[in-house]
Amino acid sequence: MAKKSSGRSDGKDAAAEQAHRLPMREFSRSLPMALLRAREAVMRQFRPSLRRHGLTEQQWRILRALAAVEESEVTELARTAFLLGPSLSRILRDLEARRLIERRTAESDLRRGVVSISAKGLKLMEGVAPSSEAIYAAITKRYGARKLAELQEMLGALEASLDGFETDDADDPHAEQ
Repeated sequence: MAKKSSGRSDGKDAAAEQAHRLPMREFSRSLPMALLRAREAVMRQFRPSLRRHGLTEQQWRILRALAAVEESEVTELARTAFLLGPSLSRILRDLEARRLIERRTAESDLRRGVVSISAKGLKLMEGVAPSSEAIYAAITKRYGARKLAELQEMLGALEASLDGFETDDADDPHAEQ
């Protein structure tokens, strides 16, 4: 049985009707939303372990990034960990207060900060690593090693194919997500 129209034409009904006529893909089929849903599904597996170790996702990303290098300039760390400068500054303050990282001024340019992971930070990571690897193993078992490797390859290829790709509204925060 077809739904009978209420005859109302208030703003809410008009907005709903307009949303259905937009010349764009469905919200649920948007690539950014699909990637966010997948990221959330993965991070749901890791958050309890990070919480048990007193870490946020962002703090963990920073520690992981720093563990992979001898040291990093703060601006490069922001790019590597996908964090905005103000957020990174706050997180670095917290990690430094916990003595998980060390900060200093760059010798070549006194305006630049350099960050490295401390011995205490490495020790914390060693404590988190078994749990993290167990979670990766569970994800791999559930999803499949081959499919996970293919997914990581495809995501890398997508990222590489879009590197340097700019559109007119690339800086528009209201562009289709």
